[in-house]
Parts: sequence; C-alpha cells; structure tokens
Amino acid sequence: MQSYRRGKYAFDTGMHYVGGLAKGQPLYNAFKELNLLHLPWVHLDANGFDRVTIAGQTFRLAEGYENFINTLAGEFPSEREALHRYVEILKKSESRDAAITKQLMETNAWDWLNSNFTDKLLLNVISGASMKLELRKESLPLFTFLHCNNSYIQSSWRLRGDGNQIAHSLINDIQEMGGEVVCNAEVEELIEQDGQITEAVCKDGRRIKGDTFISDVHPAVTLSWVKDSQKIRHIYRRRMSMLENTFGMFTVSLVLKPHTISYFNHNDYIYREANVWDFYEKKGPVGGEMLSCRVPENALLSADGEILDKELYAEQIDILTPMLWNEVSQWKDTTVGRRSEAYKAMKQQRAKECIALAETVIPGLSDAIDKVYTSTPLTYRDYTLTPNGSAFGIRKDSGNPLMTQLSVHTPVPNLLLTGQSPILHGLEGVTMTAMETANNL
Repeated sequence: MQSYRRGKYAFDTGMHYVGGLAKGQPLYNAFKELNLLHLPWVHLDANGFDRVTIAGQTFRLAEGYENFINTLAGEFPSEREALHRYVEILKKSESRDAAITKQLMETNAWDWLNSNFTDKLLLNVISGASMKLELRKESLPLFTFLHCNNSYIQSSWRLRGDGNQIAHSLINDIQEMGGEVVCNAEVEELIEQDGQITEAVCKDGRRIKGDTFISDVHPAVTLSWVKDSQKIRHIYRRRMSMLENTFGMFTVSLVLKPHTISYFNHNDYIYREANVWDFYEKKGPVGGEMLSCRVPENALLSADGEILDKELYAEQIDILTPMLWNEVSQWKDTTVGRRSEAYKAMKQQRAKECIALAETVIPGLSDAIDKVYTSTPLTYRDYTLTPNGSAFGIRKDSGNPLMTQLSVHTPVPNLLLTGQSPILHGLEGVTMTAMETANNL
C-alpha cells in the first residue's frame, strides 16, 4: 500500500484498485471499522471497470452480477448458462463454511474453467484481469481465482491520490489510541525464551519487548529471525523455506505531458494473443500487461465517489507485467542504486515493449510521455524483504492445499503471522487475514 516519490509525483507500488467497497459488500464493514471509508474513493466505470483486449478485440467486465453476465453474453450468447454457473460459484466462494472453502481450495482453477466454458476466448476474457494474481495452470486453486475476481465484480474503486493515504490513516488512528509506529528499525532477530518470543532485536540496536508478536513479513523470513528455538522444529523451517513463491512484477510508471491523454476510469488489460494463462512464460516482447490511470488530484467527486468533471486529463499511468525471477537473478547480489548498465539496459528495453503494447489501446501515448520510472522484482525484494520479489507471496497449490494454505499460528504460541502469504493476497485478502489474526487474540 505504500507509495514512493519522484520529484512532486507519488507512485503506487501495488495497490491500484480495490473491490467490494460498497455497503453490504466484503470490504465495507472492515473498512468502516478501520476508519478508511472517509478517504477519497472513486467509483470505477460500472459498465466496464476492467477492459480486456486480446489480439485487438476489447471486452468489458461490468459491475454487478447480472450486468456482468449480460455484457459478456452479448459477445458470447451461447455461453450465457456458463456465465450464470460462474457467477453462482463466485457467490459460493464468499461462504464461511470450512467444507466449501476446502473443496474450492482442492479444485484446480484451470480445470474448472475449461470444464465450464466451451469458448476458449471467453475463458481468456474471464481470466483477463489477471495482474492481481498469478495464473498457473497446474496449481492455482479455484478458491484463490474466485476471491481475486469476485469483489471487483461487485464494485470497483480506486483512490484519488496515492495509496499512502491508507497507511497514514491507520497510523494516525494507532497513535491516537496510544500505539507507536517505529520506522527505519529493521528486525534482525526474535529472541525466544522458555518457548515464547520475548523481544525483537533491531539492526540499530533497539530491543523491543512484548507479550505478543505479529509478523506480516514473509513466513520464511520471519522464521529466519528466530535463531534459537525450543518450539520450531527443523522440519517446519525446511517446509517454510521450500515453499514456492509467486512471480514478481515489472512496473513502468509514466508521468504524462499536460492535457495530452484523457483520464480513463477503468483498467486496461492488454494481450497480444489469447494466451492469458501462460503468456509470461513465452519468449519475445511483452505479451500482456495492465494499465492503471491515476485519478488526477484536481478531480471533483460526488459524495458517492462519482467523478463530476466532464473533461479530465491523465497525469500518471502505471503499467504492470509479470517478470520471472530468472530474468533478473544474475543481478541478485546487487542492491538498489548499485546495479550494472546491463540491468539498466534490460529495464529500458522492457519499458519500451510495455509502452508499445499500451499504445495499441492509447494511440499517441509515446509522444505524451514526459518521464519514465521502472522497477523489477529486485526492487520489490530490496524494499519489502519478499523472497524473489514475489508479488503475491507464497504460491497456493490445489494439489497440496494443506502445505501451501498456512495458518496464522506458528509453533511459538505468541508469534502470529498475517499479511499476504498465509491465506489470501490482495487488499481484501490481507484484510481477511488480519481479521483472522486479530480473532486469535
């Protein structure tokens, strides 16, 4: 959720839009309790919050279950019943019934979609808003796929301004309740005594004592801090360290020249071919990406988050595309600001490919660009301590759900986990996980 600044511009790293924020939907009550509904949320285009372009054809993903079905059935009339079945299982994924969750976790998403949809182009369209999860044919659970799509169909929102507003709002409330947020104090060890964590030791020498410790850092990194433990067995450490991680992201952040590109109140997902599930494994130029347009700071909003300006120009656009670790692993022993010219040349070439693909839906984009900033999985690794710069944490596996769907508990009773790796990633996922962690207290 954090943002970074370059000059007068703030850029988001991961949080580009959220789903299910309207009253009665999954995130509403949680965000109300967390005092986050007061932020300037902007309601995305209900008739196409996401646009999926495949080989030059564009399809709209519309808000609301019936609207979603009718919009896609207009393009794929023979698949109306399949779309109804898809919506029914989307609704089913919201169940708190453990048996239903288990069933969906053990069902392979690729297999289910292929058994439900006859038209393979529609299968690709349904999967097209995929930069918010890792599509992987052999392992992605249906549970993860459904949760990463369902709430957005209910309603989709982005912030006017950067994602730091969420962090700042939470920090202010923590401080008002007597809590303290300590920055620039990287933890390097968790001390265990008599089977309990007693303190965290920071690199700057600070030692922070406590009764309960909660880590949202990757589980394998968290366990590496507990160097001497009566509770954590070698087999548990080995299991955590051997879990595979999802791929990382290459991001291109664009600053545009004034009054050149109109603001678009939706996200664009663009693919060269109908290979949404494995395009990132193919060699050659970038084959798929997401475009997210930042809401201009001067945009006027209604009380319910609708944009009132009739003519609004974009100031910033983010482009995201998957990047595998083996594409950057040759520079893994380097740090931010100290990488080679070859690395910089690779980033520049990848950015050109991303912009060229984006220009197929935004004509004239190249001429409208003022500044370009890029980042790779190495950047994310260095700033978030996430192994391999993983975008979504530990890879869930429908063939082995018990190993990859982690509990928030650890073998040490007063050390709990939260964040994107244990249960679900994404803003809804980490909120659900945080509530689960809190419930355990």
